[in-house]
Amino acid sequence: MVHKIKNFLLPREGKWSLDIFSGLTVAMALIPESIAFALVAHLDPLVGLYSAFFMCLIAALFGGRPGMISGATGAMAVAIVSLVVQHGVEYVFAAIVLTGILQIAVGLFRLGKLIRILPKSVMVGFVNGLAIVILVSQLHQFKVDVNGKMEWLQGYPLFIMIGLVVGAMAITHFLPKFTKKLPSALVAIVVVTGIVYLFGIDTQVVNNMMGGQEISTALPTFAWLKVPLSFATFKIIAPYAIILCIIGLSESLMTLTLIDEITHTRGNTNKECVAQGMGNIISGFFKGMGGCAMLGQSMININSGGRGRLSGIVAGITLFLFIVLLWPIIKIIPLAALVGVMFMVVIETFEWATFKFIRKIPKHDAFVIVVVTAVTVLTNLAIAVITGVVIAALVFAWQTAKNVYAVKTTNAEGVKEYTLHGPLFFGSISHFKALFEINDDPQEVVIDFIHSRVTDHSAIHAIQFISERYKALGKKIHLRHLSPKCKLLLDKAGSSH
Repeated sequence: MVHKIKNFLLPREGKWSLDIFSGLTVAMALIPESIAFALVAHLDPLVGLYSAFFMCLIAALFGGRPGMISGATGAMAVAIVSLVVQHGVEYVFAAIVLTGILQIAVGLFRLGKLIRILPKSVMVGFVNGLAIVILVSQLHQFKVDVNGKMEWLQGYPLFIMIGLVVGAMAITHFLPKFTKKLPSALVAIVVVTGIVYLFGIDTQVVNNMMGGQEISTALPTFAWLKVPLSFATFKIIAPYAIILCIIGLSESLMTLTLIDEITHTRGNTNKECVAQGMGNIISGFFKGMGGCAMLGQSMININSGGRGRLSGIVAGITLFLFIVLLWPIIKIIPLAALVGVMFMVVIETFEWATFKFIRKIPKHDAFVIVVVTAVTVLTNLAIAVITGVVIAALVFAWQTAKNVYAVKTTNAEGVKEYTLHGPLFFGSISHFKALFEINDDPQEVVIDFIHSRVTDHSAIHAIQFISERYKALGKKIHLRHLSPKCKLLLDKAGSSH
């Protein structure tokens, strides 16, 4: 029994101490992010904090990717702003519950594996785009509230902020060169916090992110949805739920795939979809804003040595305890310490090799990388992924269409034979039609599909078109090596085969 619990919490290559310390570090990094995302969505900071707790713990316990961290995210926060403004917070909770139901359905129907077919160019664009989004989100920490208006730090406060950030980055970067027993990010946070209070440095702390709001650290309570259970409500929340489902699963499964590559292991995408759905349903019923996997915090965890479910469990429980018991300590952590850690996450997340290989790869792949990166930054991950996949699919269809050709021969009886090569589908039918010399061909023609494959209705229609052209000129045509389904459909056109 003990052995099974150990294997569940920690993989063979993992270490208890690293997972525990990594979880502590992640918990600290989740706090300012969760508060910031809640404020972005025009929600109480506590909504973001408890959302992070539920998503982190449930995904760690039931998810398909040990070591991956989930929580309240900016991508989903931006998507629900208009719902909060137009209909109120209760509709947000309902939309989050519906989002969870959709995500569980995706997992149960085993659609999570579709993420495996995403082109590498889309993955690179996603990683680079998210790195830029994380960077931009951290730049807001260099602003201060002046008479209700956010203005950039200047002079001495700016130099202090930069110095502390650089110090945290230096510790995070160089400490692993001396020892890997302690997570560098956690050490950076502790050291910078110590310096600030030892020398009485005046700088912004986590408490400043609350915009003057005082958090009541009451325990989260279960509550039924306070919206009319009607079709009108469904029409309001369904579009948001669909978008949130796509955003949440896209970010989660692409983060999962990235961690798979880093750790040389393989996660379970369908299991992760179900876990994400469970987290969002529970979060919605406990008045949370939901969430998904977080690339930044996941990278902190992985880079700090977290490899098992234990790291996520520790992060979730620690976050809960920090909120309820240790909030007075957590809220005095300098923002500079957390910004420095996140800046290192940006550096380690961005695919710097892009600048080397982008000139060597096909132009359409380079174009997809740039587009997905830009769309991720300017809109959201769901639109970016869909855009990238559509572009990649169209390019693939265009390139594949060029591979259709025919070997032409004429036998002793004067029968001309076209031996077709390559896939026949909607993108290649124009090339297919151009292969035939209908007016100049002899009275009897054979089209052999032994080296080709008919894949869709457009292809069947094109075959019918060619057959009818030959018949209109009184010529006899034979179609060989077609599938039974194609033959059945072509019989209706009176084609011989």
